[in-house]
Amino acid sequence: MSQSTGQVFVGAGTWTSQKKQGGLFRQAAGNGHWETVTKGLPDPMSVQAITFHPTEAGVIYVGTQDGPYRSSDSGASWERAADFPSGLQVWSITVHPKNPQTVFAGTSPVGVYRSDDGGTTWRELPNVKQPDRITMSFACRTMRVAVVPGAKDQIFAALEVGGVMRSLDGGEHWDDCADELVSLSSRPHLKSKIQSDSEAEGMLDAHALAVSDAAPGAVFLAVRMGLFRSDDRGMKWDDLEVGRFSPLTYGRDIRVSPHDAKTLYAALSPAARSEDGSLYRSADLGKTWSRIDHGVKARATMMGLALHPRDPNQVYGASRCGQVFGTQDGGKTWRESQIPVDDVYAIACG
Repeated sequence: MSQSTGQVFVGAGTWTSQKKQGGLFRQAAGNGHWETVTKGLPDPMSVQAITFHPTEAGVIYVGTQDGPYRSSDSGASWERAADFPSGLQVWSITVHPKNPQTVFAGTSPVGVYRSDDGGTTWRELPNVKQPDRITMSFACRTMRVAVVPGAKDQIFAALEVGGVMRSLDGGEHWDDCADELVSLSSRPHLKSKIQSDSEAEGMLDAHALAVSDAAPGAVFLAVRMGLFRSDDRGMKWDDLEVGRFSPLTYGRDIRVSPHDAKTLYAALSPAARSEDGSLYRSADLGKTWSRIDHGVKARATMMGLALHPRDPNQVYGASRCGQVFGTQDGGKTWRESQIPVDDVYAIACG
């Protein structure tokens, strides 16, 4: 196994269980020992998003139940932006791929905030509203924001439970991209309702999306009913039919490799709460998939995956129950460790 470098962070919440703590946890990549990170963070704490800054060493962002926090010392201490609204949940944080001083934070209730000074100050973007299609027991959440690298003003957001929205002008105006997702829910195998009265609920239950330089105009989406792709900037959607390759199709995460724009990774499970989960990889922009987490067994839904920005051999996955899997040799071997939490929501490495 190659020598591992960097750090892995895992975020957990207390949204659906009070049995164990939420919080932020850190380990040196691959060593199996987890420490709880608390300095400057709220108490109690739920962490739903973790993002490493792509160019500034030591800078990390987390999204909590009380806004975004930033660390400049690799997570040793944290500061909250003073002007961010108090008590507003942050579920996603994205650093602009071309303008790294620009950072986006996705919130619940649905909103998108933008910082142009690396997270020191924030402003709420206007016109961030989707049609009211589904009523759930929780407010709709902005689960992932993605900026198209080759078209810096094109931004996409995945909404739980609301589908997808997009902006073509840097976030000043937003369009609904969910009509086609609702249409697809008329197919028998894509119908699903758990809390609402609409069988479109499953198709609108979006957890993550990604964009790639290797597929201009394309958006890759992970929802309750599987993995989907749009080739026209989110207007029409095609089912990638990941069920041809995996018995598990509940899509929780999807990411593009920072080392190969044609390579995608996905976290798949049977359901939001389950006793199984898996990590899959596609080398051809989602046409075919193969499982990579051989030799380990998830005891709960796989909630997220992390790809090391400098080492293509490092991949990590986290299940809801606090199980974390990691490989430092491209998937040949895996190590497993455990964090004492019930509800993992985020994992990142750098």
